[in-house]
Amino acid sequence: MRNFDLSPLYRSTVGFDRVLGMLDSLGNFDTTAQSYPPYNIERTGENAYRVTMAVAGFGEEDLSIEAKQNTLTVKGEKKEQADGDENKVLYRGIAARSFERRFQLADHVEVRGAGLENGLLHIELVREIPEAMKPRTIAINGSSKKQVEAKVAA
Repeated sequence: MRNFDLSPLYRSTVGFDRVLGMLDSLGNFDTTAQSYPPYNIERTGENAYRVTMAVAGFGEEDLSIEAKQNTLTVKGEKKEQADGDENKVLYRGIAARSFERRFQLADHVEVRGAGLENGLLHIELVREIPEAMKPRTIAINGSSKKQVEAKVAA
């Protein structure tokens, strides 16, 4: 029997949580794969989501966020610093390598804003379904039966 690992798809999509949750429940998949930078995808409301990425060492000028069609792209590129003779790094444990992370967004998911706080990049997403696509209730009018009097032949 073959096992399919759908965890990369599950980790990089927003708004498909019901479908992927059903697929994920069909098998026991390994979701411990690590990636850089680490991130969380949270559901903050009925149609609201938040992507949180740990971007320690990156400033606002080092990060770019782009939403195009159904793809959210987050890029980080650390500017080169000229190290003087005074400060020599003996051990570099804080990664400063460039990265690019892409997330596939469901239809009608829009980026509402982003903020950088305490080394965490928060990206707010909202799914807004247009009025024309929302389900609507159709009222059933009462039937207008006319009473027909039949003449009985005597």
